[in-house]
Amino acid sequence: MREILGRRRRLLSKRSDGTPELIGAALTYATEWQWPVLPGVAADPEGRNRCGCPDPECTVPGAHPFDPGLLAATTDGRMVRWWWGNRPTAPIVLATGGKAPCAVSLPALPAARALGALDSMGMRLGPVVASPARWAILVKPYSMEQLGELLYAKDFVPGSLRFHGEGGYLALPPSETGQGEIRWERAPLPGSASPWVPDVEAVVDAVVEALTRTGVSAPEL
Repeated sequence: MREILGRRRRLLSKRSDGTPELIGAALTYATEWQWPVLPGVAADPEGRNRCGCPDPECTVPGAHPFDPGLLAATTDGRMVRWWWGNRPTAPIVLATGGKAPCAVSLPALPAARALGALDSMGMRLGPVVASPARWAILVKPYSMEQLGELLYAKDFVPGSLRFHGEGGYLALPPSETGQGEIRWERAPLPGSASPWVPDVEAVVDAVVEALTRTGVSAPEL
């Protein structure tokens, strides 16, 4: 019980100014769940909807790696402490794939409707990460070949579905990005190991069926 409560405190702890304690969450992801993370680039302080990276048209402001690059992602607690000790407000970015979870994401409104449909179907889901614009369902690691075969077998796949696999990334709670707060729509259940996540096939099959059956087509964004 002490271990479980300690993990919950890390994920929910706040600094003296009331903002989330990012370093505690980053350490939970990296050292306890063995998810490789790194700090994301900050949003532009002169305009939160703009990114601090050199790209003036960045589509994921403050929600992607820049310096260091994605290959620097680690589960080493010492490195995590050093990064967030120097950049305490940096977003937490997960390097997806390998031994870490991957994700399937879609726009927020159709995602909310799809999750309701999946619940009614009895579909078991793991953690779901939400930003104001998109929700991401975490899934087990998959290869590009596996994903290609899965999509090829489908008659229809919404073009707005995005796949965060090997070489991809995803901002994790409780980060603040140029798009707004990153939060858990479905929080991981506390436990002694990395949270359970479903297979990508089950999620894609169920999401496509749910969107088709309910007549809700995800916008092509």
